[in-house]
Amino acid sequence: MPQPLLQALIFDVDGTLAETERDGHRVAFNLAFQELGLPWHWSVGLYGDLLKVAGGKERIIHYIDRYQPRFQPDIPLDAWATRLHQAKGRYFQDLLQTHTMALRPGIKRLLVDAQSQQLRLAIATTSARATVIPLLHRLLGPEAASWFEVIATGDDVVHKKPDPEVYHRVLDSLELPTNQCLVLEDSQQGLRAAVAAGLTTVVTVNDYTRHQSMPQAKLVINHLGEPHRPFEVLWGNAGQAYYFSLELAQTLLCRPVP
Repeated sequence: MPQPLLQALIFDVDGTLAETERDGHRVAFNLAFQELGLPWHWSVGLYGDLLKVAGGKERIIHYIDRYQPRFQPDIPLDAWATRLHQAKGRYFQDLLQTHTMALRPGIKRLLVDAQSQQLRLAIATTSARATVIPLLHRLLGPEAASWFEVIATGDDVVHKKPDPEVYHRVLDSLELPTNQCLVLEDSQQGLRAAVAAGLTTVVTVNDYTRHQSMPQAKLVINHLGEPHRPFEVLWGNAGQAYYFSLELAQTLLCRPVP
C-alpha cells in the first residue's frame, strides 16, 4: 500500500501560531469587564482553568454559571455574553496595535517552507474571525491571510472544539482525505477535535497546556523549534529531529499511532 503524501498543514491559532492567551485575550476580557462596570478579574491562574472551555462567549457563560451564579443581566444571557464578547474583541484588536504578541518558535519558518513546497495551508480555530485576521496581519504581514486557503473560525460552526465540526469544515473545503493532512494544535480540546475528525495531530504545548495528558497526539513538543533552538519532546518519537520540519511532518503522517 502506498504511503500517504502530505498535502496540507492545518493550524490552530491561539497558543499554536502565537502566544495570545495570557497577555492578549485574558487582558482584553478584563478590559471589557471594566467597560461594563463589572467587578470581575480573570487572573492568570483562573484563565488557565477557564481555557478548558472553548470559545469566548461559551467561556463567559461558564464563568457566570460557576463563579457568579447570582449575576442577572438586563437582557437574555446569551445576547449579553455576545455583547461582552464583542467588546472584548475590540480591546484585543487595540492590544494588537500596542503590544507585541509573539509568534511561537518555528512558526514562520514552517509556513515559509510549506509555501516553497506548495503545500496547502488552512486554519481551524474557535476564535472569532474579527480577531484572527488582524492577528495574522499584525504578526505575519498584510498578505498573511491569503496564505491560508481555508480559514474556518468559531463564527463558522455551531459546535466548538472539542467537537470536530471546525475540522470537518476545513476538510470539506480542501477536498482532501484525512491521511494527507497534518494538524498543529496546542491543547487537549483541540487535539480531541482533530483526532475525532480522523486527523494526525502534533501538539505544541504552552504554559497553560504543558501538563495536559495527550496520548492521542503523534507528537507532543514544547514548540516547533529552530535549527539553533531545539524542541523538547514530551510525548512520542521525533527520531533524530530536533526541530519540526516538513520532513518530520511527512514521517509522522506515515507512522502508526503510538
